[in-house]
Amino acid sequence: MSPQDHRIERRLVAIFAADVAGYSRLVELDEVGTLRTLAAHREVMDRFIAQHRGRIANTAGDSVLAEFPSPVDAVQCAVRTQAALRTRNDTLPQERRVSFRIAVHVGDVVVNYGDLLGDAVNIAARLQALAEPGRVRLSETAQRHVRKLLHLALDDLGPQVVKNIEEPIHAFVIQPIEGSTSLPHGSLQNLALPDKPSIAVLPFTNMSRDPEQEYFADGMTEEIIAALSRVRSFFVIARSSTFTYKGKAVDVRQVSRELGVRYVLEGSLRTAGNRLRIIAQLVDATDGRHVWADRYEGELADIFDLQDRVTEALVGAIEPTITLSEIERIRRKRPDRLDAYECAMRALPAVWSQDRESTSEGLRLAEQAMALDPAYALPKALAAWCHAQRVTYLRTADPAEDRAAALRLAREAASLDSNDPLVLTVLSAAYALVGQIDLGLTTVRNALALDPNSAWAWLRSGWLHAYAQHPDTAIEHFDRAMRLSPLDPMHFNALVGIGAAHFDKGQYDESARWIEQALRERPDATWTYRPLAAAYAQAGRLEEAKQTMARFLQAYPGMTVSRAVAAVPYGGSMGERIAEGLRRAGLPE
Repeated sequence: MSPQDHRIERRLVAIFAADVAGYSRLVELDEVGTLRTLAAHREVMDRFIAQHRGRIANTAGDSVLAEFPSPVDAVQCAVRTQAALRTRNDTLPQERRVSFRIAVHVGDVVVNYGDLLGDAVNIAARLQALAEPGRVRLSETAQRHVRKLLHLALDDLGPQVVKNIEEPIHAFVIQPIEGSTSLPHGSLQNLALPDKPSIAVLPFTNMSRDPEQEYFADGMTEEIIAALSRVRSFFVIARSSTFTYKGKAVDVRQVSRELGVRYVLEGSLRTAGNRLRIIAQLVDATDGRHVWADRYEGELADIFDLQDRVTEALVGAIEPTITLSEIERIRRKRPDRLDAYECAMRALPAVWSQDRESTSEGLRLAEQAMALDPAYALPKALAAWCHAQRVTYLRTADPAEDRAAALRLAREAASLDSNDPLVLTVLSAAYALVGQIDLGLTTVRNALALDPNSAWAWLRSGWLHAYAQHPDTAIEHFDRAMRLSPLDPMHFNALVGIGAAHFDKGQYDESARWIEQALRERPDATWTYRPLAAAYAQAGRLEEAKQTMARFLQAYPGMTVSRAVAAVPYGGSMGERIAEGLRRAGLPE
């Protein structure tokens, strides 16, 4: 592209600015140790930025500048990052602790070759420079966007005079959320933690004056316990035990010791007129660390429908949050001391990354877990999914061998645990890989019957319906997956799927629009150029099709139409139109 063709873009974004407090002093004291700790901290921060749909725009030395499509995403990312880094720093000597200062602002920015520029960026940087180590500052603009959506304790710092900014900037600081200090007077014997994620749901507190809402609060708690109990990878404490804490001010750390759980979910509800507000928070009860919080509102007209919707949203958020928390906890453990469960947890983010090298590492960890415990279904399912990705994402020299390995491992996993929704979801994907779409659809329906809140099962169901050329059902299921887990790393995959469904309907421009959106979220997903080039070509946008195909061939030299089409099990006219589009875009036979 020539300089004359280059367009400078403007857009409204949430800006996340971070740097290390006292970085020069730390480097002077221990350069190698500081750089090593910084790299480990940056790995955590970068992962949270990606999980919250952020994009790192500028980075230099100890500083990071990122943009987010939503201020809620940016603030959640900042809070979770500081909580995770605080835990990591607690394990380090005082002189080796690396603390970030983070600020979030919302404003109009200039995007020039990927870099963020403009006054809004300068404001975020100035606020970040004033932040205390380990804390998060918000501009008043950011605070207005998130105050009604996030349950956060904020201190109003008032107008701040900052360097090179004409007007004072009104700022707020987020207070760390601490657990209750009051202890129950029970004398239960302390219990050991299970070898899987364990959770207790405490009775939700009725903050309303209406005693009738007490029944709704109890029913809400029971619904959540029942829904979480369907998640096979969780150990969930029964209602009869958790309700012994009803009406008591309890310390979650004592609950952890008495019930033998790592996580505790607390909640409250309040009515105002005909509206109900529910607030919930998840705590790592072993140390009182806040993991997640959210709030939900709705009309009381159909209270049972509201209860169902809140339960679905809560469980959809809690399941991936606990999984991420478990992965982060296990990452801190020495690799030579991992058991089969911990190997599988380490494999999960690598398997889900869809990156070639990370997927290979995920397969290695899954195979290590299989060797440690041959009767454990999860690592076999993860290994099967790794082999399936090799085929779908055009990374294998022997597609037949990887297809066979994916199906074999998925069947072995299902034979070990036929009631695990994740295992059945992988099996449905393996069936699709070998063209057995009907079997795949039946299997994923069984997975959803076991866990209707599984975002991944809805995602795979969307793809299976796309392969079967049921585009409207496919779009509905992709939407359901994104609604259940809006921060999921597989979010972009659902966008590609919606694009595929529109392609099937002959809506080629709309198909391209969805796939373009997916690529903005994951620019490294080069396999996505395959459906995008076909959509452009079928829409008559041949110049864009050829440019996209050039990028595709750069990532997959020697690729042909037959190999590209065979990797995805579309049948009938869908497969034929994809092949035709790839030919028009310039892919050789």
